[in-house]
Amino acid sequence: MTTAEQSSLDRLIHEPARLVLMSNLAVVDEADFVFLSHQTGLTAGNISSHMARLEEAGYVVIAKGFVGKRPRTVYRLTRAGRKAFDVYRVQVAELLAGPELRTQ
Repeated sequence: MTTAEQSSLDRLIHEPARLVLMSNLAVVDEADFVFLSHQTGLTAGNISSHMARLEEAGYVVIAKGFVGKRPRTVYRLTRAGRKAFDVYRVQVAELLAGPELRTQ
């Protein structure tokens, strides 16, 4: 991967907290706040602010509701978010593969 290709990495996803959130959402249909909090160790404020950025980009859908009287927030990757994450994973894999394994 050339320097130009490296700079094409999606910076929104590349940020560590958003990367861990996207990674968790990529393997499930949807995840609620409690699940993501336990899986990532991120604070409520971090999850909220990073998910808002991902939602603004069209990568995540956020659904807020209640279960009984308790609030519940559920996150889901959009089709665009899943595609962007897949592209990001391929780019990082190629970067880490080294020159001898990169595709031409």
